[in-house]
Amino acid sequence: MFIDIDCSQKKKYNQNAYGDNFISERFPAMNRLVAVLSDGLGSGIKANILACMTSTMLLKFLKENADIEQSCEIIMNSLPVCKVRGISYSTFSAIDCYDDGKTTIVEEGNPDFIWIRDGEVLKPECQIINSKNFKNRKMRVYDIKLKKNDRIIFCSDGATQVALGTKAYPLGLERSGLIKIILSKLKQDMDISSSDLSSYLIKQIELIAPDRKLLDDTSIVSIYCRDPREALIFTGPPYHIEKDNYYANTFNSFKGKKAISGGTTANIISRELNIPVKTDLSLNVGNLPGIYRMDGIDLVTEGILTLTKTAEYLEDGKPKDDAAGKLMKFMLDSDCINFLVGAQVNQAHYDPNLPIEIEIRKNVVKKIARLLEDNYLKKVKVQFI
Repeated sequence: MFIDIDCSQKKKYNQNAYGDNFISERFPAMNRLVAVLSDGLGSGIKANILACMTSTMLLKFLKENADIEQSCEIIMNSLPVCKVRGISYSTFSAIDCYDDGKTTIVEEGNPDFIWIRDGEVLKPECQIINSKNFKNRKMRVYDIKLKKNDRIIFCSDGATQVALGTKAYPLGLERSGLIKIILSKLKQDMDISSSDLSSYLIKQIELIAPDRKLLDDTSIVSIYCRDPREALIFTGPPYHIEKDNYYANTFNSFKGKKAISGGTTANIISRELNIPVKTDLSLNVGNLPGIYRMDGIDLVTEGILTLTKTAEYLEDGKPKDDAAGKLMKFMLDSDCINFLVGAQVNQAHYDPNLPIEIEIRKNVVKKIARLLEDNYLKKVKVQFI
């Protein structure tokens, strides 16, 4: 089971900084995911600092395998209380889950999370832990077992309190109103990704806000438990020429989406599997070579130039509609990305007339793998051949 997670956020109207902070990290070796959403008091820079401090501290505790309840209690008791408003400077929701479904959720101050299974909202029991230092502060701790196709939604109170005081929503949208929007969307698209669902909910909340202006920072974290979407990218000719047929058949038998990055690699697959390579003239953007077509293969691009530009797009999050943008989308539409990287050196990569920023293929792939794991929470395996 793969834990698909994403977060969409909007700043309070007329503010330059987010008052909420979301942070997460995946541990592939442990089949584990940890994530924290924190809401800082007020808005702007002050709220941002408080939220970042809370989420960073909590994630660090969890990364070190500290007891999640004890970690949250330490942070809960450490956070100050506003003297004027008498409430916490920061609230949080934290989840620690494994691919087998074993999950612990801890919340303090944020709206109750929403757990959906088969179109129904589940109501799990929780343990209440009261703060030893503050009478009005308490923590909710849930130990649950997630199953395939389950959904979990976390949010900051900007989502549930939107339009508060208006004629249509005198008490705000409330948790019940958010649930109705979620269930309605899931009926339309049962397999919607976490990224698309969180983005959709943020847009709906914006539409509800008077004059489309959010009066509080708003965050939606969406989690979807599903079968992993596997992908394989073959780039570079194998070191041993006599193994071309073996790796071509390995590529061909892969169950999932398949891409080739490299003209020589495409020619090897074409020769060994008797699949013609056809030039696609429909996409020729910028200075990058275009794409090619091969029956049974989802995407075929040029090699090192396209990979280098893809790494750049993954880093800045601003892809163009070119071959590298297509390759980035191919990766982000997958959960588990496997690279077959040929170790044979292509002398063309050492041409002094080529751009100086071009790196050796191995280093480019390693950089892409790191970005996919750190920035996009993907599972990545790299095999050099």
